[in-house]
Amino acid sequence: MKWAVICILACLGWAFTTTTDLTPEQLGERLFSDPILSLDSTLSCASCHIPAFAFCDTAVFSKGVGGSLGRRNSPGITNMSARPYFFLDGRAATLEQQVLMPIQDTLEMHATLPLVTARLQAHPYYKAAFMQLYGKPVDAQQLAGVLAAFVRTLETSNTPFDRWMQNQPNPMSESAVRGREIFMNKGKCFDCHFSPDFTGDEFRNVGLYTGKGIFADRGRFDVTRDSADLGKFKVPGLRNVALTAPYMHNGMFKTLEEVIEFYDQPNQTIPGGINRDTLIFPLNLSAGEKTDLKNFLEALTDDRFKS
Repeated sequence: MKWAVICILACLGWAFTTTTDLTPEQLGERLFSDPILSLDSTLSCASCHIPAFAFCDTAVFSKGVGGSLGRRNSPGITNMSARPYFFLDGRAATLEQQVLMPIQDTLEMHATLPLVTARLQAHPYYKAAFMQLYGKPVDAQQLAGVLAAFVRTLETSNTPFDRWMQNQPNPMSESAVRGREIFMNKGKCFDCHFSPDFTGDEFRNVGLYTGKGIFADRGRFDVTRDSADLGKFKVPGLRNVALTAPYMHNGMFKTLEEVIEFYDQPNQTIPGGINRDTLIFPLNLSAGEKTDLKNFLEALTDDRFKS
């Protein structure tokens, strides 16, 4: 009789994937790649944060439900555990806040939290999974918890740079070592990109705000309404940066070489930047120094992303 009931339920579409010993991180990983969280079930978190590209998109602006375009380039989401702000304008203070916002954004997944939690509660596997983890039906807080738990697993420190720092085999090249010296000193990269993840978690204006066209995004100002924040954006971490093109909040640079050229001669690339608080003077790097700097940045790529 028991097996007869199971067969009947299976025919009705019930899934019997086990949830025994399930962790929040595992459930979050499954949901991260499931389009069930979008309005029309066509997009998942992984649609715009592609695992093979350090959980970044390869487009200038990601496409949302119905083909709508986002307003900023999708950043990579590795090494988020220690961050005090999220999004390029810092509008979320915790990962739990951040992971729910794209679900509700009309330019992205365009759903609502009541809609997606109802779907999860009606889904045989997810219903059982959340009940096993929390002992009650799924709600928005639990959804945020498992997605954030998965994102916190995306820490990366297995790189040529880290092996060089720890005097281990297969470290970064001599060119990359020279590039690190440029990064720390002449290139002034370390002024903004410090800490183990190469971000000071500050908001800086590098001259990409002019108030016009693709340079009209006011960044942090739209969150704080403080005129001192006009045109400022969160300094991104640089781990895995070689995989996260295109670059800048507006995706204007396709390659690391273009980024380095911009930082080398910022006023020539984008004249008329308003409220700039860094990149005041050109760096005047030589061709060899630019190559070394690029090689250092590439040495920050974790082995998990190497084909």
